[in-house]
Amino acid sequence: MAVPEDKEQSFMSHLIELRSRILRAAVAVLVIFVALTPFMKRIFEILSEPMLAALPQGTKLLATGVITPFVVPLKVTLFVAFLLALPYVLYQAWAFVAPGLYQHERRLAAPVIASSIVMFVCGMAYCYFFVFNVVFRFIAQFAPSSVSVAPDIESYVNFVLGLFLAFGATFEVPIVVLLIVRFGLVSVRKLAQVRPYVIVGAFIVAAIFTPPDVLSQMLLAVPLVLLYEVGIVLARIFGKRPAQQPSPQEPAA
Repeated sequence: MAVPEDKEQSFMSHLIELRSRILRAAVAVLVIFVALTPFMKRIFEILSEPMLAALPQGTKLLATGVITPFVVPLKVTLFVAFLLALPYVLYQAWAFVAPGLYQHERRLAAPVIASSIVMFVCGMAYCYFFVFNVVFRFIAQFAPSSVSVAPDIESYVNFVLGLFLAFGATFEVPIVVLLIVRFGLVSVRKLAQVRPYVIVGAFIVAAIFTPPDVLSQMLLAVPLVLLYEVGIVLARIFGKRPAQQPSPQEPAA
């Protein structure tokens, strides 16, 4: 009966370590969130600038809920705190799975995590500095003169955060393509063959995650297709899979 007991102890130790890693990540987010709390108003103002720039001068966003003026900036600040803590959060995830990885997989983990963070931030920056300005101005032009456009802040923030996640995830496409080729899940030739389906799928995804206008869909679908092509190029250069090690190395102390 020693073997089952050893397995049970090993399973419990993994659960304890997982809890510890999650707790550390949560504490990091909480610490940054508390540090950013005095700047909640300014953070929300920065987020609202693209919308206000598209509206007539002097227009303000509306808060229709009783506690909305407090909850919405708090929500935005928490999102920013998570983004700032993301490198540490991903490090905790990597530290948990690292003991089960081969040596060449460990060497791959660090650049993948770093590049994933950079690409996600690039996607959000593209969304904030370009997409928002184009889309909000485009939509505002269609408002009848008898209508006063003043979006509710809760609806606005939910819309903006959803687009941030959509564009951030879109910019991860090259990394995903490179990894599935490197791990031998699919070949570069196959990726090139399914290109027409990817183009159709890109516009379907854009139709789901963007406003129902052609301009917004193009601003997401076109980068998605281009980033897919970038992923194929990277897979041709870096997609060669190294020889697999006989067993994972013991984790460093």
